[in-house]
Amino acid sequence: MKNRILIAGLMLASVTVMAQKKEIKKADKALKSGDTAAAIDYLNQAESLLGAADKSQKVQYYLIKTEALTKDAGTANYDKMKAASDALMKAGELGPSGDNVARMEAAAEALKINLVNSAIADQNSKNYQMASKKLLEGYRVSPKDTSYMYYAAGNLVNGKDFDNALTYYKKLLELGYTGIKTEYITTDADGKEVAHASADERDKAVLLYGHTNAIDRTTNSQKGDILQKVTLIHINRGENDEALAIMKEAREANPGDINLIRSEADLAYKMGDMEKYDSLMNEVIKSDPNNHELYYNLGVGAASNGQNDKAIAYYKKALEIKPDYDIAQINIAAVMLSGEGAIVEEMNGLGMSKADEKRYDELKNQRTKLYEDVLPYLEAAVKSKSDNIELVRTLMNIYSQLGKDAEYKAMKAKLEAMDGGQ
Repeated sequence: MKNRILIAGLMLASVTVMAQKKEIKKADKALKSGDTAAAIDYLNQAESLLGAADKSQKVQYYLIKTEALTKDAGTANYDKMKAASDALMKAGELGPSGDNVARMEAAAEALKINLVNSAIADQNSKNYQMASKKLLEGYRVSPKDTSYMYYAAGNLVNGKDFDNALTYYKKLLELGYTGIKTEYITTDADGKEVAHASADERDKAVLLYGHTNAIDRTTNSQKGDILQKVTLIHINRGENDEALAIMKEAREANPGDINLIRSEADLAYKMGDMEKYDSLMNEVIKSDPNNHELYYNLGVGAASNGQNDKAIAYYKKALEIKPDYDIAQINIAAVMLSGEGAIVEEMNGLGMSKADEKRYDELKNQRTKLYEDVLPYLEAAVKSKSDNIELVRTLMNIYSQLGKDAEYKAMKAKLEAMDGGQ
């Protein structure tokens, strides 16, 4: 009797294995024919029988499930992409062999592409939390692509989730992530620069499509950006000591890294240490003396510290390098006009005595001189920023104060055309 029960049990197990194997084959066939829904249905039927399957059959089941869910999810359904990722992880844990190795690599690549493309769409629509989830899932699928964690952390910052962003930035630092990579560049027939995935692809573009200027180019390190984000998050949380400690350690390890020097300057600015900010930024300028943005940043720092003359000097230096740098022109005008308030206040406080009348005329001439000095910067800025209503309004008022009637009327008409003069 016992033998009969044993034989019956063996027969039942055999039937179960055969049924499970049959459903997996049906799922594979349906998937290859493009019937994703049927494939998922067959996989659901096979799932309850999976316990009796051997390792190879289980690997095949999870790989087919990964492929089916990836196709079904596309770039729209995160839950299905996550389920596909879970199935892929299970296949990997079981240890695929033979043809399943290549199949798993292909499945991982397809899923990764879907996750990243979907994350980019979320990022563009400012759905930063979901973009971060998908990028982190992409990193889980492909741990060699550490940059996905970097971009996920960036999305968390954009979404104001600073605590989780800090967690991933610190993990990136622990992993030694820099983001430095080699780009394989050519120039196509239209003169446009093209980046290729590998040196082989680049060489084929030169050989088969007539591309020219084949070069290898190394990207900049992103470590400075990570440290900057980490320190700023600590500062926003009131953890200044932690921020300073991280920056100190980084600078000691990389004393000549310009990106880190600039990050330390940003930290000094955030903490209100303008003297240190000025010193560090001048150190950065020595490495890149023709960078107009660096002088502009120094101007902003000086202006925020009440050093107006110094700010104007930095802005003018930026304009020497880039004469049409409209934001520097606007800031020079703003700094210069900030002195108008004191002049007007004193004028309004004067009495009717001869001394007061004399002082009034002196102040009026000062104000006129101020308007004349600021005028070229405003005019140049309006040429570049012709759609800036407040800029046009300010210039119109300056023309009025200087008695430039023709220019005033032209600017008034422009303002009315832009916003009805409101």
